[in-house]
Amino acid sequence: MRAVGLMSGTSMDGISVALVETDGLSVARRGPATTYPYSSEQRAAIARALAEARGLTGRFDRPGTLGGTERMLTEAHAGVLATFLSSHGIERAAIDVVGFHGQTVLHRPERGLTVQLGDGPLLAELSGLTVVHDLRARDVESGGQGAPLVPVYHRALVDTVPVRPVAFVNIGGVANVTYIGRDGVLLAFDTGPGNALVDDWMMKRAGVAYDRDGETAAKGRADDAVVRFCLSHSFFSSPPPKSLDRNAFVWDVVDWMGLEDGAATLTQLTVAAIAKSREHFPEEPELWIVAGGGRKNRTMMSGIAGLVQNAVVPAEAVGLDGDAVEAEAWGYLAVRALMGLAITFPGTTGVAQPLTGGVISRPPSSSAA
Repeated sequence: MRAVGLMSGTSMDGISVALVETDGLSVARRGPATTYPYSSEQRAAIARALAEARGLTGRFDRPGTLGGTERMLTEAHAGVLATFLSSHGIERAAIDVVGFHGQTVLHRPERGLTVQLGDGPLLAELSGLTVVHDLRARDVESGGQGAPLVPVYHRALVDTVPVRPVAFVNIGGVANVTYIGRDGVLLAFDTGPGNALVDDWMMKRAGVAYDRDGETAAKGRADDAVVRFCLSHSFFSSPPPKSLDRNAFVWDVVDWMGLEDGAATLTQLTVAAIAKSREHFPEEPELWIVAGGGRKNRTMMSGIAGLVQNAVVPAEAVGLDGDAVEAEAWGYLAVRALMGLAITFPGTTGVAQPLTGGVISRPPSSSAA
């Protein structure tokens, strides 16, 4: 099947789109991929949505501006999808399914609640394509963490990597890791903050969306005492499965610092949390593969390399596109959902048994014609 994945996730960077051809097991071909940045107005709307969503008690509740923001984001995804297909010369009829993540605004699995803004039926109507969405919900309703979902795709990707065990790290708004053992066993969990704290800090203090190349952090001095204090939180010592909301941690712990020292401290927190994840692995990984926006942060990458035993490389070093992995995964998961194959597992989300998921929305016949 030819699937398109649409990923915005926990980050406020933009919408990543990728094409993948798969039978739901192996990956036959990874096609083109593009990330379309959010506008400043869209980022501001998402920031408001994140604040308003903190009081949600139901997955479908959309008080205040949340309903309007959801429609705006769905229309933005439809526009991006149309642009992507057109720019790469891909006929709509050649696409079997779209995997639609939506924008996560609340993730509280301990309350049985995860909320992604994104109207699947509307996207199906606007695009004229079959859409699989709400891929986290069934897992959370069944007692799982609802995250991470990408590990089964990570395992499919590393079939071509000759070493084991491998750790596959994604650094988005939240950072997560997939440990793939010698026998293919999966262990996955959120490690802690990813780029979210640094991004929020840079926006608050410098009016920019992120720390380009980690340059600001590189000029600062991390406060090790603050990092140790943050890592004393019970989340980091708790065994997996475990997952985080984007706003589970806040940058207020560095509020008294200058721009550069604050960036350095928050960056080091992300780095140290990723390295600390090794405490939960059966063996030390022989290779660390890093995807997501964090791999472009040289300070973050060198920090991880300084705390783990073996090589740390960006996804591109093993022939992958580190900007596309998450979006590709959502296309892959959509195909698995259509086929009734498992997308979450005891070792990834803590669900009692392997579980499929997702809601399938098909376009009205007039749109599909």
